Amino acid sequence: MLANLLGLHGLRVRVLEAGPALIDYPRGVGMDDETLRTFQTAGLVAEVLPHTVPHQLLVFVDAKGRDLARLAPPTAEFGWPRRNGFVQPLADRVLFEGLARFDQVKVDFSTRVTDLTQDAGAVTLTAETPQGSVAVRAAYAVGSDGGSSATRKALGLGFDGTSAAESWFVVDVRNDPLGRPGAYVCCDPRRPHVSISIPHGIRRFEFMLLPGETEADAMSEQFLARLLEPIVPASAKVDVIRRRVYTHHSRLAERFRHGRVLLAGDAAHLMPVWQGQGYNSGIRDALNLSWKLAAVCRGVAEDGLLDSYESERRDHARAMIDLSTRVGQAVSVTNRAGAAARNLFFRSLSAIPRAKTYIVTMRFKPMPTMRDGALTRVGSVSEPSPVGRLFIQPTVATRAVASARLDDVLGPWFVLLVWNNDPRQLLDDDAQRRLAQAGVRLVEVRPAVQLPWNARTADAEAGGPAGPADGVDHGGPAWPAPLDPARPGSVGVAGAGAGGGSVLVVGDLDGSLKRWFDAHAESVVLVRPDRIVGGASPAHAASDMVRAFDAALRAGNSAGNSAGNSAENEDA
Repeated sequence: MLANLLGLHGLRVRVLEAGPALIDYPRGVGMDDETLRTFQTAGLVAEVLPHTVPHQLLVFVDAKGRDLARLAPPTAEFGWPRRNGFVQPLADRVLFEGLARFDQVKVDFSTRVTDLTQDAGAVTLTAETPQGSVAVRAAYAVGSDGGSSATRKALGLGFDGTSAAESWFVVDVRNDPLGRPGAYVCCDPRRPHVSISIPHGIRRFEFMLLPGETEADAMSEQFLARLLEPIVPASAKVDVIRRRVYTHHSRLAERFRHGRVLLAGDAAHLMPVWQGQGYNSGIRDALNLSWKLAAVCRGVAEDGLLDSYESERRDHARAMIDLSTRVGQAVSVTNRAGAAARNLFFRSLSAIPRAKTYIVTMRFKPMPTMRDGALTRVGSVSEPSPVGRLFIQPTVATRAVASARLDDVLGPWFVLLVWNNDPRQLLDDDAQRRLAQAGVRLVEVRPAVQLPWNARTADAEAGGPAGPADGVDHGGPAWPAPLDPARPGSVGVAGAGAGGGSVLVVGDLDGSLKRWFDAHAESVVLVRPDRIVGGASPAHAASDMVRAFDAALRAGNSAGNSAGNSAENEDA
């Protein structure tokens, strides 16, 4: 995902993959709304959707199959269902094939990194390939090399946390012998297990290994048959696709950045599977880091911006680790008395309407909420502030497009959203200049019924002074133009309305945007490429908010880790 996003930003990227091919053993099966939104940003959501099950139900049951907790969030405020089943090897293939779009992105399989050095200007990686040793020099390197990350170890960074005492046996089978949709976690103290329906007739089973049972035991056909016997009739054919034994870990890297080297995904954080957030947390890393690397390499921001990657992602990753660990501890109870107490607790919660709604709608899931980094609270007056939180993604219209998801209309870079005002009339010259330099798209949001109205035409017909034209920006993806190698640090901007000029007028089709602005005192919102609100203010304070955000963007978390930006023409 990171390579796809950086490729879309026009950066040169080299992916060094130790394995000979894409991994095909059992991996993630849960994709959330934020991840689908990131696939949308990457231009690959249409390709991955056929490998998903939208609105997947998650049910925790007792040993007799009776409900303990049922998770079925109905909302889709970010444009996609909250819970989706998926097949990770197929989603990985979508991402891999997506890289074929970019001449400047190269993937090298069977290439194992053996050494890493860095200086003030670049990172040098040494790797072993079937043809011998190679050296790759790049402006930055990202270690996405898993929980046993050689990158993290080479940097000497700690990986504090715990590992579960028990292991789990995971197996995927074809021609689902149960066929029932949804994901079921059976909290049976005799042997906790999981049964999940995923796309294309695949069923995922996960069984806790009991003391004395080994990985070698789990790989035998007799052992699998014994585990499946209470669930699948012996007469049913079980066609195994892949199997693997896992131990669940709860760990967080000491730091996510060391000079020009950064960590992402399992290399930065490991969590148990119980909330399906390991994969999704890695995708959040990729989205947060991609636009910051692009901004630094393109000269929009200083290197210090990359420090905000850790400050913005670390707390949320820790919260997901803590939640997943607590759920795993509840699921893995093998003491009958403890299981009975757990079951009573969850049934008591379900008897309380507000508590049941809290569980069903997954309000317990920590949402990204950033308190420092590339943000400003200048001008923000609401409590809680919308700054540092995800902006919604409803279906909207423009004068050229009858219906589209908001992100597809806005494009993937920075956006200044203004409710019911022309942003050019609110901002002073300095604020407009700063937005233009950063390539920020200007957007006026109106009720959809007002889309046909044009300020210039209306004023002229009334005999008054001509108001500002709404411009000709009709929306759609507007990735910033690729970095010009002849002009180090240059910033190119492509697409109408990306940074000055015209204003994109967006129509609020179902009132979702109006309800958002109704709920906040801020009518001007600066949305970052990762759809986090970077700044918000009332209309009268918009220019000051823009200046403060521009300063935060350029400074990042400037203390420490300064590495300059002298390798623009190397692989990024």
